[in-house]
Amino acid sequence: MITKELIIDTATKLFIQNGVKSITIDRIVKELHTSKRTIYLHFEDKTALLKACLHVYNTKVRTENEEIIESSKNVIEAMGHLHQMIVRRSHQVNPNFFSDIIYYYPGLLHQSYQDTGNFAHQELIELSQWGIEDGIFHEDLDVEVVGKTVLTMLKMLKDNQLFPVTEFSKERLTFGILVPYLKGLCTSKGMKLLQIQEELFRVAI
Repeated sequence: MITKELIIDTATKLFIQNGVKSITIDRIVKELHTSKRTIYLHFEDKTALLKACLHVYNTKVRTENEEIIESSKNVIEAMGHLHQMIVRRSHQVNPNFFSDIIYYYPGLLHQSYQDTGNFAHQELIELSQWGIEDGIFHEDLDVEVVGKTVLTMLKMLKDNQLFPVTEFSKERLTFGILVPYLKGLCTSKGMKLLQIQEELFRVAI
C-alpha cells in the first residue's frame, strides 16, 4: 500500500540524492510503481510534497542533534560531535538539494526551518548557556549573538563556492574558522577541555 509516509520517505531520498530540480512527480511515481493520482491524493503539487519532505528532514536532524547533546558530557564534546554529524550530512546530501530549493522555491527553506522551531539556533543558545553554567565559556557571553554567529560559520564551512573543496578541506576550514572562534569563547577550563577533545573537530568521513 502506498501511504503518505512512504511517498514522503521515497521523495525525500530522491531529492537528497539527486537534487530537487531533476526529480519530477513522474520520477517519484516510477520509483513507487504507482500512479500520479496516488501522489495527488495526498499532495496538491510538487511544492507541497517538498514542504512535507523538508519537515521530515528537519525533524530528523533536530532529533539527531538532541540525542548528541543529551549523551555528551560537556559542551565541547557536544559541539565536536555535532560538527562531525554536520560534515557527514554534507557528504550524504547532494549540494543541489539545498541550492535548488533556494533558487526554485524562494523562502521555502527558511519557512520550513521556522516551522520546526528554529531548532539549530535554539540548540546553540542552550549549548552556550550550558557552557557558561559549567564555567567552560565566559559568563559575559551574549548567547543570542553566539548562536547566530556559529550558525553563520557552519554555513560557511559548507559553502563550496566560497571555499572550493579542491582547495579547502573540511578539516582546514574547521581549524581555520570554528576552532579559533571557540577558543575565544572559552575560559581557561574550557581551553583545557578543547585541547583534550580537539580530535572531535577533525573530520571523520
